[in-house]
Amino acid sequence: MNTQRMNEEERFKEEAVKSFKDMQLFWSFTDKEINDVVSKARIRKFRKNRTVLSEDDTNHYMYIILKGRVKVVQMTEDGKEMILAVHRSGESFGEVSLIDGKTIRASVVAIEDSVIADIAKKDYIFLVMNNKKMLENLLSILCVRLRESWDKIQMLSLASASARMKMLLQLLSEEHGRKTPEGVAVNIRLTHQDIANMTGISRETVTRIMDKWHKDGEIGIIENRRILLKHDFIRET
Repeated sequence: MNTQRMNEEERFKEEAVKSFKDMQLFWSFTDKEINDVVSKARIRKFRKNRTVLSEDDTNHYMYIILKGRVKVVQMTEDGKEMILAVHRSGESFGEVSLIDGKTIRASVVAIEDSVIADIAKKDYIFLVMNNKKMLENLLSILCVRLRESWDKIQMLSLASASARMKMLLQLLSEEHGRKTPEGVAVNIRLTHQDIANMTGISRETVTRIMDKWHKDGEIGIIENRRILLKHDFIRET
């Protein structure tokens, strides 16, 4: 059993090296530097719906998704879940808390089986402070996230439920989209409840609008229940 676990850990380390090489944050690193970073990382598996990061533990590590997807969630005062962001393989989270030392009122939950590497605060700060290119890459990443936050604020300010949903699907297609002859496939599995949690709309309203769009031929449902945005839907959006 110990041998099996060691072999699995070695395989995770090899996958981590490949993932780090493709990440914008580590573009300037040599193979040796990446191997040094991976040697300091802790790599863990999380089953679907498992909590990766709780509100009270957001300023100790930065996290890199090697495989899978996670959602950043916040509970409202009436106990409802609000999805703030979705991160996928090759992306990271938790960097901001390491910089300012403050916790974030949100948790991170795996939305599918995932493999995630984490790097301790002291190692992360050392890397950022001693690598100018990494610092530049980090600033670029944070700027993108700031713009995404502005887009989401704009979406939530829309009064119409259908307008909110259209803007959400547009934003998701830009981040997770895959072009097809019929339109753009949103390459992330979303339930109607997920869409409701992202837009602040009731699940019943989401279902009614999605059913109408589907009936009118504006959207389709493809493999693994992913949403296909047809060309007319994209043009209207």
